Amino acid sequence: MEHTAPDPALFTHVRIVIGMVVSLSLARLLTGLASFVQHPGKTRVYWVHLGWVLSMLLFLLHFWWWEFRLQALTFLDFGVYLFLIGFACLFFFLCVLLFPVSMEEYSGYEDYFMSRKGWFFGFLALAYAVDLADTAIKGRPYFESFGYEYPVRNVVYIVLCGIAAFTASRRFHATFVSLGLLYQLSWIFRAFDIID
Repeated sequence: MEHTAPDPALFTHVRIVIGMVVSLSLARLLTGLASFVQHPGKTRVYWVHLGWVLSMLLFLLHFWWWEFRLQALTFLDFGVYLFLIGFACLFFFLCVLLFPVSMEEYSGYEDYFMSRKGWFFGFLALAYAVDLADTAIKGRPYFESFGYEYPVRNVVYIVLCGIAAFTASRRFHATFVSLGLLYQLSWIFRAFDIID
């Protein structure tokens, strides 16, 4: 079956739905951060956890920025639509894992984060894997425009997330989030600063 170019209004519709999920994710992170100001001292803060909160804020903003490239799709069917919404929902799950509804069972965010690291890094690894597919559906030329760094970057992140899911090493977690944030900023400004 031959595909015709989709109506540009369809991309606007899809971006609105994705935007709603991204907005919920951002709201979760911002509400969680605001709780530290509203109730200082109520729950012990963990800087590695805050590093991943910042990383997710950047990831969400970056995700919304690069989804502008949906216009490059030559076809859009319900399967692609479902895939894109599912990808956005991964971010929501990651944000909920960073800021749970209740912290009563935990002594602080370090205790919480380390007890849920398997879930968080499992979802994060999945997000990097799905990111590869998301870039691929935008077309081979678009995928190849990032060179070898892009797929290598994602594979390295997936492997590091696998390690982070199982290790209790505070040093590993501190190094991962610190270097990850620096690289994330570098990648965004080198690969996505301008959309033409």
